[in-house]
Amino acid sequence: MPLYREWSSDKYSLAAIWKIEEPESFFIERTGLPAPDIKAEKRRMERLAGRFLLKHLEKDFPLLNIKPDEHDKPRIDNNQFYFSISHSWPYVAAIVSPYVECGIDIQCWHPRMEALQHKFLSAEERVMAHNDPQLITLLWSVKEAAYKWQGRRGVEFADHLNIKKIEESEHNYNITLFMQLTQPQRVILSQGIVKQDFACAFVVHDKVFHPYLK
Repeated sequence: MPLYREWSSDKYSLAAIWKIEEPESFFIERTGLPAPDIKAEKRRMERLAGRFLLKHLEKDFPLLNIKPDEHDKPRIDNNQFYFSISHSWPYVAAIVSPYVECGIDIQCWHPRMEALQHKFLSAEERVMAHNDPQLITLLWSVKEAAYKWQGRRGVEFADHLNIKKIEESEHNYNITLFMQLTQPQRVILSQGIVKQDFACAFVVHDKVFHPYLK
């Protein structure tokens, strides 16, 4: 079973990354879900694998209860669990927490990411990234994870999700973001990992707090 990694992303949350190598039937059998009404096989597999990973992290996760809120953020009734899923073929990543909002993103390397950086990084952030394709991809994942954590529409990545600090350690990156659209505006923390095939980032918590939005 290709469980790439499983870990406590912070003291309130569990996370995992899975590399899809199984047939579609593997995920259908283990989730009890029907095949999604999606024509592209890889997209169906990603959808099923993400839900499988939620169940892997929390055996009581009510998969049939997932539905979008008014901002299209996936939720379950009464927020019994907060969660976030991301996929970039053949990898799927997920975080589950009973206590705090979640945000995770995984992105395999893409040759156009450097050319697209102006769409999601401010001028100051592009200086921080110094045209390093891997770091640019990681910062995309950082902002995607923050966007999922915040959970609202109408977000401009370059304007509303501001990266203030990037610190590299032996095993990961620690990134500080300033969130323009929360009330009050606040700083959140993200961790990022860079591997041979992908970058992955996720929001981390040192206490229980939730994004209150205007």
